[in-house]
Amino acid sequence: MVGYIPPGNINLTVVQITITRGIRQALYFIGAFSAIEILFTFGVMRFVQWLSSEIQLGNIIDVLMVFMFGILGVITWRSRKEMPKADYSKKDSIKYGMLLGVVNPMQIPYWLFVGTYLISHEWIDIGYLSLTIFSIGSGIGAALALYGFARFAKYIQEKFTLSSYIVNKSIALLFFALSAYHIIKLIYIHCFK
Repeated sequence: MVGYIPPGNINLTVVQITITRGIRQALYFIGAFSAIEILFTFGVMRFVQWLSSEIQLGNIIDVLMVFMFGILGVITWRSRKEMPKADYSKKDSIKYGMLLGVVNPMQIPYWLFVGTYLISHEWIDIGYLSLTIFSIGSGIGAALALYGFARFAKYIQEKFTLSSYIVNKSIALLFFALSAYHIIKLIYIHCFK
């Protein structure tokens, strides 16, 4: 749950879906995304020791984040003036949730860090049953955090009657800011450190 509290591509997408498509579509998205989160958590936690020793992902993840936030920013910026379609099928939100669940580059470094910490302190066993229960808890935590964002977005929309134009523009600017952050981080690491 803690991993989805700071603004990122997933919780901002939930906010955008809630405001443009409605809470029901956001719930479909959250369900699909959380199911993928369970699988990713299990896989990464199972192989966390091997991954942390064999793969140096820091710079690769930062470069991927620059591109991902940049692309999401451009897509959101370009669609800021479009009125949302009146009817979305639940399949659209489910497919989108699964896609972002698979293409979420922050999951691997997050679970590498958290997983290494939890396993090294012996707070979790790396047996199949323990990891299955832990992964299900991770998916439920992600779903609860994202549901909180969806309810908050619905509340804000009702209280301030925000248009989808303003929301899309704000989210696009935040995506661009997150992309710029990763660019500055890469420049600092490679040029000044």
